[in-house]
Parts: sequence; C-alpha cells; structure tokens
Amino acid sequence: MSHFVIVGGGECGGRAAFALREKGFGGAITLVAGEPFAPYERPPLSKEGLLEAREPKFIAAPERYRESDIVLLTGATATAIDPAARSVTLSDGQSLAYDKLLLATGARPRAFPGVARADGRIRVLRTHADASALRPMMAPGRHVVIVGGGFIGLELAASARKLGASVTVIEGLERVLKRGVPEEIAAIVAERHREEGVDLRCGQVIAALEEDAGQARIRLGSGEAIDADLVVVGIGAVPNTALAEAAGLAVENGIAVNAHLETSAPDIYAAGDCCSFPHALYGGRRIRLEAWRNAQEQGQLAAANMLGEGRQISAVPWFWSDQYDMTLQIAGLGDGAATTLRRDLGDGAFLLFHLDEAGRLIAASGIGRGNVVARDIRLSEMLIAARACPPPEALTASGVKLKSLLAA
Repeated sequence: MSHFVIVGGGECGGRAAFALREKGFGGAITLVAGEPFAPYERPPLSKEGLLEAREPKFIAAPERYRESDIVLLTGATATAIDPAARSVTLSDGQSLAYDKLLLATGARPRAFPGVARADGRIRVLRTHADASALRPMMAPGRHVVIVGGGFIGLELAASARKLGASVTVIEGLERVLKRGVPEEIAAIVAERHREEGVDLRCGQVIAALEEDAGQARIRLGSGEAIDADLVVVGIGAVPNTALAEAAGLAVENGIAVNAHLETSAPDIYAAGDCCSFPHALYGGRRIRLEAWRNAQEQGQLAAANMLGEGRQISAVPWFWSDQYDMTLQIAGLGDGAATTLRRDLGDGAFLLFHLDEAGRLIAASGIGRGNVVARDIRLSEMLIAARACPPPEALTASGVKLKSLLAA
C-alpha cells in the first residue's frame, strides 16, 4: 500500500491531506504537525483570535482525521529526509518510509538583528501560543510598540487598540505597506490608524531592541529611546527550508519547485509559504507567496499532482487584510505596472486597476468598509486570469459592470 507523508501541519498540509482522500487516494497518509494542535487557520491570530481567549480555528475537527484515516502526529517535527532511501526521520527517532512526500513547512517570523529570542517583552506572532501570550500584554494602560508597518504589524496595531493599549508603529521605510500596496491605498490605511490613536513613525531606523527590568526599550538611530510594555516584531517571514537544504533539494527564496510543485528530488513536492515557483501569468517569473489562499490552493494542487494529475499553477495571487472596519484586497501582482486607473465605488471605497505596457490587466487593489470591494476584486481576478485587456474607459466608469468586461 502506498504511503504519502506530509511534513507541516498548517493550512497547506492540512488541506492537502483531506484533498488526497477527497480525490480517492486509498493508501496511507501521515501528517507531521510540529504544534500540539491539529492544523488551524493563522489569519485570525492577529485579529479575532487575539481579541479573546479561544481555541484555534481548526481547518477540520480533530476527529475528522481519524474518520478519514489520516495519521496526525502532533508535536512531532521532521529532522531529516533521505531522498535515496525515501524516508523521513522524526524528532522522536522514528523513521517514516514514503512513496510521495509533501513539504509544507511554512515560514517563520523574521528575527530582528541582534535579538536572539522572541519571548519576555520582545515577541513575534506566528502561533496560537504566541497570540495567547500577547493578549494579556495588550491591556488598557499598556504601551505596545509594533516594529514593522506591513500587513501583520498593522493588523496587530488595530487589535491592540481594540484591547485598549496605546500603540506605536515603527516602520523603516518612508510609508506603511510599501510591499505590494499602492501608495494611494496605504495613505488611507495610515490615516485610519492615526484616527484610532496609533502613533505611526515611518522612515525610522532602529539601532537596538533591549529588555531590562521588566520593560522593553527601542533605541532609534536618532538617539531617541522609546519605552514599552511590549514590543512585537513584524518585519516579514523567512521560508523554512533547512530540512530541504540538508536533503540536497534546490532552494531559491524558498524550496524551488516547478509549475507542478515538484522539487528537484523525485517524488518530493513542496507547497505554500515555504516554496518558490514560476508563474505563467507573470512571464514565468519565480515568486513566493505568504498568503492564506495560496496555502489552500497549493495544498489541493499538490494533492492532485501527487496522484498524477499533472496540473500546473494557475491561480491568481490574492491577499487581504481587515483593519478596524476596513477591508483591503489585492488580486495579482502590480509591481512594474505601466498604468494605474481608478474606479470609485462610493462611500470612500475604490478600486485601482494596474495594467502593463500592452494594456493587459495584471493586478487590482481595492479598499472600503466591510466587504464592499470583494465582488469587484473577484471579477478583476477572473479578468487577470483571462489575460484581458479591458478598455481603460470601461474600467474607470463605475456604471460599466466588470462582469460585462469578462463576458466580452
């Protein structure tokens, strides 16, 4: 009987395990999950999962693994892969033989230079345990400093304000959300945070993070020192590639895979945050995505290809962030766009369409209250996938439905 092993108990690994069963795989499946929980959703950790004590939002109830005959090894980590012997060694010393192996090892928070540990009053957010530790430290009367003005940093800032803490965000670049978010939208997000009382400081160099006598201290390059009850470092993530590298697999900003999610070793696949892959919509450019939907989609795609379906990566990259009453959504990759067009949706909501030199829609960004931009971003996503070149005047005219452009 064939044995498929999945290393990584996050969104991607969990989805892949169930997708194998849904597609009729009757062999053995072992899912190696490093945390003491069944796979769970990570996006809530910076939002509702931080605001109140609750168990993780599981991808599937733990009993479903037993019902689906999936062996779930929680609290176990893979320590070595032997591609020649087709085996994986675990932290408890046992060895798992595999016929097909999926690496869904995810990513870890990028450490601040010179800070070796992320505990005490200097912390990161990645796991349910992290969120549980942060919650009581964001109480009223506490001063929280967030290092990093990206998605995770700003979501943390919004949650900390909801919990009653005073918040300072320090960003080294000249504005927040510099990576992948148009300046026009980032300015609205920044203003909303300031309205909520967040002290946003952009273009600031941090010389050191220190912890002493029950307090954290941030020393800026200007010489200013900022004291805090809690510092949360949110400066990006690093793909977990050590296991793959030690096994001799190719690594290039993540575990390098082809359009079928196959690594450089036979019968070993990689998916989710840990891998980089070529995307046909963007000229075969190799990218790596740290995104919830990408982890879902690649988990399912990896399962299909482990069963020999030979499907290629085709999904349009998609990102979202909820902060206060605002939702920001982005479809596609807009860096390098030659033209940006705006469509107003009313009540302050709008979309930005990003076109390349040939007039092809390559990305769309939207912001508004609640889910007001969701439908149009979904239609934009479909236009991007179709490699559409919509008339610019139709994109900017709010009276022209995007669905009609798709039909055309």
